[in-house]
Amino acid sequence: MQFDIRRVDSANGWKDFIQVPYDLYRNDPIWVPPLRMMMKDLLNLKKNPFFKHATIHALVAYEGDKPIARIAGVIDENHNKFHKDRVGFFGFFECPNNPQLAAELLNRVKVWLKEWGMDAMRGPMNPTVNHECGLLIEGFDDSPFLMMTYNPPYYQSLLEGYGLKKTRDMFAINIHGTEQFDDRMVAQAERLRQRSDVSFRTIRMKEVYQEVQKIITIFNDAWSDNWGFVPMNDEEIKKFADELKLIVDPELILFAMVKGKEVGFGVGLPDANQVFKKIPDGRLFPFGIFKLLWFLKGPGKRSAINRCRIPILGVLKEYQPLGIGPLLYLEYYKRGPANGYPIGEASWILEDNAAMLKAAEKMKGRKSKTYRVYEQPLGSA
Repeated sequence: MQFDIRRVDSANGWKDFIQVPYDLYRNDPIWVPPLRMMMKDLLNLKKNPFFKHATIHALVAYEGDKPIARIAGVIDENHNKFHKDRVGFFGFFECPNNPQLAAELLNRVKVWLKEWGMDAMRGPMNPTVNHECGLLIEGFDDSPFLMMTYNPPYYQSLLEGYGLKKTRDMFAINIHGTEQFDDRMVAQAERLRQRSDVSFRTIRMKEVYQEVQKIITIFNDAWSDNWGFVPMNDEEIKKFADELKLIVDPELILFAMVKGKEVGFGVGLPDANQVFKKIPDGRLFPFGIFKLLWFLKGPGKRSAINRCRIPILGVLKEYQPLGIGPLLYLEYYKRGPANGYPIGEASWILEDNAAMLKAAEKMKGRKSKTYRVYEQPLGSA
């Protein structure tokens, strides 16, 4: 069967690019449809500050006039300057179970990246490690938490059949606050907290931009040695703050304080995917907006959302020997159920982040999902 693969270069092309997963997953009860408004905002090349230092090469495959698959190549100059490499990315990959079509989409991106002088292709990244990333390879029985990826199991064979190799696995760890915690660990953590003189406070929403700046300052220091890390600039920080205001529960965003100084943070987010799933086509208008407001901001919130996700957590390098990271997780273990979130997910955690995985294990956390990032040198066949 012949497919027509076209580069996205118009408003209609972007509309088709966004449409692909809604058709592909239409009958999949696990998939959570993203809000179309959010996808349009993410892919707005003029307004999203990410695209001031990045280039995207988006493709849609058509069967007749119907869009049936998609992929995008991404080059982030900030990533390459920070890591002193020439890595290009692929992402937004959606495809029926057709190895020939998948290979052709990946080949198109590979050729484009080579033309731009890249040495390796890595992904999936949608479009970066600071957004949705990784291919789900384990844990297909439950819907993803907010800003985590989902895909059919056969995607793994499509990518690995093409020749892509694992570069990193990342884990999602589920923690149920209803389980009895180990009293000895609680006592040990309390002694550590007192010895370190650590206290916690929640975010001040009236000063949200200043507060987010503090979060990113800590994040840029704490994560600077981590695989795939790219620092955020001022415009990206402001966009992050604006997005945060839409779904935030202030009780889930914490600062760790030592002698009045913010030295660590944790960002916990209500699992808005539990609401997005109630808007099957991802359209807010004409009626989806009422569902969204009812379940995110109105009386329906408590009945709709009982899970939260901790996407990022960090401690200034100078203070990491104090054990503040595990203390933050313990604080969430206590605060989550108290604020209506008995189920939490720490995601994602790199497979070689032994300290965080050990802390999650002590809180009786269980690995619920595994995500994989692939890579291929661009000189290979």
